[in-house]
Amino acid sequence: MSPDPTSAAPSGVVIADKPVGLTSHQVVGRLRRLAHTRKVGHAGTLDPMATGVLVIGIERATRLLGHLALTEKEYLATIRLGVATVTDDAEGDVTERRGAAELDEQQLTAAMRRLTGTIDQVPSSVSAIKINGVRSYARVRAGDQVELAARPVTVSAFDLLQRRDVEVDGLPVVDLDVRVGCSSGTYIRALARDLGTRLGTGGHLTSLRRTKVGTFGVEEARTLEQLEDDLGLLDLETVARRTFPTLELDEQQAAWVRNGRRLPGLDLPGEPTAVFSPAGEFLALYRPSGQDAVAEAVFALAASAGEGPRD
Repeated sequence: MSPDPTSAAPSGVVIADKPVGLTSHQVVGRLRRLAHTRKVGHAGTLDPMATGVLVIGIERATRLLGHLALTEKEYLATIRLGVATVTDDAEGDVTERRGAAELDEQQLTAAMRRLTGTIDQVPSSVSAIKINGVRSYARVRAGDQVELAARPVTVSAFDLLQRRDVEVDGLPVVDLDVRVGCSSGTYIRALARDLGTRLGTGGHLTSLRRTKVGTFGVEEARTLEQLEDDLGLLDLETVARRTFPTLELDEQQAAWVRNGRRLPGLDLPGEPTAVFSPAGEFLALYRPSGQDAVAEAVFALAASAGEGPRD
C-alpha cells in the first residue's frame, strides 16, 4: 500500500535492526509504507552487508537525525587478515593474497593499539563521500582512480574478542572477531584495511553488525517483521531526554522558544541542549552564543504570545 500523503503520521524515532542484503534506503522505504508518510530518514548509513541498529526518524523527528548521527557508535565485526580487496570488505574483488601464517600475537596487539584513539583515517574508496558532486563508490565502479583525503576520527575501543587461524582456498588467514567503539564518520572497513597494512598481511572486513548508536542499542531494535506489527515509536520527548543534556524552562522562556527567540543570560549544560516547557514538552535544541542561548532547531509549534528578545 502506498503512503497516504494526507494522513497525519506521528513524529518519533524508530530503532530498526537492518537485515543483511538491504540498503539503508530500502529500509527507509519500508518505513514510509508502514508509517504512511514520505517524511522518513535515517541517522547514518549501513552498507548492504552490514546489520544492526539503524536509527530512523519520522515526520518532525527527521530534523533530529543530523544531531543523532553525531553520537558515538559501537560495532561487532570480523576482520580477515591475509587477503585484501578493492572495497576493503568481502563484497569486493580480491587484490592481494599474502596470507597471515604465524601472525605474532604481540604484533597484532600493538597494531590494534596504534589504531586506537584519535587517528587520521583515509575512508574506503567505495564510501558515499562525494567528489565534485559524485559519490566516491560511483567513481570507483566507473573505473576511476579515487584518492580520498585522511580525516581525524576517534576509535575509543578496538578490542579483540576471538582469533581463529583458518585456511581459505589453501591460504592461511586469520579471522578476528572485534568490538569497535568510535566517533561518527569512522569506517570499520578502513580500520580492517589499515590493520592488515600495518601487519603486512592485507586485510578486509567479512561481517559487520552495529550494536549501538548513542544510547540506542541493538537490544531494543526491531526487525522488519516486528516493525510490520509495531513500530515501537519513541516520541520526541523520550529521544531528546535520552540523547542530549536537558533544561526545563519557565512559561515566558517557553513562549520565546516557540518563536525561535534568543534566551538572554541562560547558562546551558551542553551543546546542544534540549529545552522543555514546564509541562515537559520538548521544544527545541539550543546552543550557547556568548552570554545567551540561541536556537539550533525548534520542534514545537510557534506561539502567538509574547514578544521576546530577537536575534
